[in-house]
Amino acid sequence: MTTTALKTDWRHDGEALQRDFERDGYVAIKGFCSPKEIAEILENIARMKRDVIPGMPEEHVFCEEKGNLDTLKQLQKLQEHDAFCRELYDGKFRQLAQLLLQNDVSSQNMQYFNKPPQIGQPTPPHQDGYYFKITPSKAVTMWLALEDVDPDTGCVRYVRGSHQYGMRHHARSAVLGFSQHILDFGIPFDRKNEVAFPAQPGDLLVHHSLTVHWADGNTSADRTRQAMGFIYYAAGVEEDKAAHAAYQQQLKAEMAAVGQI
Repeated sequence: MTTTALKTDWRHDGEALQRDFERDGYVAIKGFCSPKEIAEILENIARMKRDVIPGMPEEHVFCEEKGNLDTLKQLQKLQEHDAFCRELYDGKFRQLAQLLLQNDVSSQNMQYFNKPPQIGQPTPPHQDGYYFKITPSKAVTMWLALEDVDPDTGCVRYVRGSHQYGMRHHARSAVLGFSQHILDFGIPFDRKNEVAFPAQPGDLLVHHSLTVHWADGNTSADRTRQAMGFIYYAAGVEEDKAAHAAYQQQLKAEMAAVGQI
């Protein structure tokens, strides 16, 4: 397992960034958002916890302890619920997605992630494309660090080059917000190509929809691990909307049955 240095100045090195993305299945950009931008995002998250989350559908709000926002784990579809999020979603993140996919893109989901200290669960190894149900699987997920992230709080880990080998077999996991995991994860290719990304506030990770990735739980005593997520599909992909809707409905029913929502 290795750690990789983050790149800088994405606007002036776009061709190299796109080549790295095609080769590795991910890129990492240092300081994509300024300290001022991160402070504004955190201020708006606090506002949304107070004013927006109470009106959101229960399937868009996940807490480690149901109903306890002090253990908030994940928010989904933020662009549908808040004007600040819509504006952020359609800005430079979208421009970067267009650069990396070499295509126009459609905006799909803006997310908030957290791993509360000691109870923040591991994110199981998975490929986002399994959830997306699109053909071809041509999409990106972005992960923006809102505070310092290290192995103790659960930094993101990738399998370099894994996007080149198609979809792996997935099965149900017991992890709230990440219902699937890769059955055969841990084969020699995975371990040989594992890369970890500790990050600072404002650093951005971007990965292909077929890139295998995961993160450990938060074992720290008192530090949260907050981040934002942005998902974009390449224009022209075909989504199996019926399969996607059926999966979401089944997942909602199963989560309700075990008291997760």
